[in-house]
Amino acid sequence: MLLARKDWEQGMEIKNVTVAGGGVLGSQIALQSAYKGFKVKMWLRREDSIGRAKPKLERLHIIYKQTLEAMKTDPSAYCRGLADSPDVPAATIDELIKRVDEAYESLVLTTDLHEAFADADLAIEAIAEVIDEKDAFYSSLKDILPEHTILCTNSSTLLPSEMMGFTGRPDKFLALHFANNIWKNSTAEIMGSPKTSPESYETVVEFARAIGMIPLELKKEQPGYLLNSMLVPFLNSAEALLANDVADVETIDKAWMLGTGAPLGPFRILDIVGLTTAYNIIAASPAAKEPGSTAARIAAILKQHIDEGKTGINAGEGFYKYTK
Repeated sequence: MLLARKDWEQGMEIKNVTVAGGGVLGSQIALQSAYKGFKVKMWLRREDSIGRAKPKLERLHIIYKQTLEAMKTDPSAYCRGLADSPDVPAATIDELIKRVDEAYESLVLTTDLHEAFADADLAIEAIAEVIDEKDAFYSSLKDILPEHTILCTNSSTLLPSEMMGFTGRPDKFLALHFANNIWKNSTAEIMGSPKTSPESYETVVEFARAIGMIPLELKKEQPGYLLNSMLVPFLNSAEALLANDVADVETIDKAWMLGTGAPLGPFRILDIVGLTTAYNIIAASPAAKEPGSTAARIAAILKQHIDEGKTGINAGEGFYKYTK
């Protein structure tokens, strides 16, 4: 049986998953969880948020199916998030393609908090990296979430201990952070606070495995987890080179790609991450509030792109243009 959901010896069984937020990662988490057999709802703030989430989900729907089709003849197309092994018969891949369609059609998108969360076993928050917004969101759930629900944040930079007081359930609150393009870059960083119960932590580890991820378990809290502790300084360095007019986007990317053999440069990576996320991270730093500082100039560049609708690959343009 290809379905990954299971009953776990430790922790609780997860059946119903709700994802808050329909951005780059929120949409990926939702479709991947549905693809692996979970009942998934997405909560969006407003009707226009649903309108923005639908094209992201449709794009992912197409990518999943195209990738699976390519796996029939091209071993390099294999993605661990889509199949447990690269040696998958064509007939099985056809079944997986049908599952993508079923997962896509099964997603429930709603702006109603009660509809979204009243029966959630696991709730994953993937909203903007703004702590006041997260406070308001978690506070709104206190009277809605069932007592057993585990609540996770996909925050890229904030610590669980900074937010657990908002939730009313610190023992059932922790971080579950995904790399972008989760069907391909199939890792899930799991980080608890000192208050997170072992049962909640283990349940989330097993959920990550169940949706095709490799769990990366952190021993203690670390801003930026593992990946972003390395990635954010790298991207900030590239942005500083641009903000200080040392070189243009293409030249900075070429320097990294040709010098290291990496397939992508920092500005291509920023387009994948999404410029709104990058802006929220830099704008939250004290240095960005100092007029004329490098951080302030970086924030201004990102804000200009965002205001022009150039928010990254999902918008068709960020630092580069893309064919939708």
